[in-house]
Amino acid sequence: MKHSVLALALVGAVAARPATMPMAKREVPQEHSHRNILNIVTTMLLLDNPDEIQDPVFGLLGAAAAIEGAGKIADADCLQQATADQAFTNAKAAGDVDGMTASLIFRALERNTGKIGLASVPCESIKAVNPEIAALQQHQDPAGEGAQELNKQITAELARQIASVGGDPLLANEASTFAPGDLNDATAAGNTCDDENDDAGCINSLNLRVDDLSDAEIQAAVAGAAAGGNVAGGNAANATAPANGKGKGNQNAGKGKAAKGKDAAGAGAGAVDAQATLEQIAALLTAAGL
Repeated sequence: MKHSVLALALVGAVAARPATMPMAKREVPQEHSHRNILNIVTTMLLLDNPDEIQDPVFGLLGAAAAIEGAGKIADADCLQQATADQAFTNAKAAGDVDGMTASLIFRALERNTGKIGLASVPCESIKAVNPEIAALQQHQDPAGEGAQELNKQITAELARQIASVGGDPLLANEASTFAPGDLNDATAAGNTCDDENDDAGCINSLNLRVDDLSDAEIQAAVAGAAAGGNVAGGNAANATAPANGKGKGNQNAGKGKAAKGKDAAGAGAGAVDAQATLEQIAALLTAAGL
């Protein structure tokens, strides 16, 4: 499978973009913060876009704004997943590992919400075609209750899925989001950025990204998944081995019983022959008048 220039894209890629519709003002805008990922996903989506999704960026907006560019996707809360799924499908067909990796990362990015700490709505009406995409969900605002721990779990799963397609699992931290904002901030500004001209992603350029996991934690998550697969395979093999052993034992027992049966049959045949001989002798004696 070929690798595209994801490493270069992570520090500033320029990709062709479809025309976009004017977008309404939103609170906590940050949809362009991971523009390095958006650029690659846009390129992948343009290879085949049957649902006429206008631009991947719409998938990172709140539902009211997202629906404006959703094309044939009726559920705005599933637009991010649908975009990632189609981009992944196209990248897979092209044998583009980096395109698949970026599509996976895009699926895990945080969506805009109306205020700091508010969780975005999960996709429930559409099932992803690709299991790698189906295994993921979007990051949540880290200021929300339990969100930081959830985001760590999302990044760990993202790393495993990236590794499964041959990508670099350490890139999973590209989906990491900003530091938690103040829940009492009436401006809802948070610690975000939103620059559609920064192709490296302003969250990276401004050093605002807070990585969910260390490299060691990512490697452990991936290794754990691989070990789990090996254990499962070993258990299956072990479960089969005793069955085979028992089968052989039963076969041997059967052979023994068969042998005993043959011996018994032989003994029976011998008894019949002896009886016949005695009867023949008795008949001869009678004929001789003895």
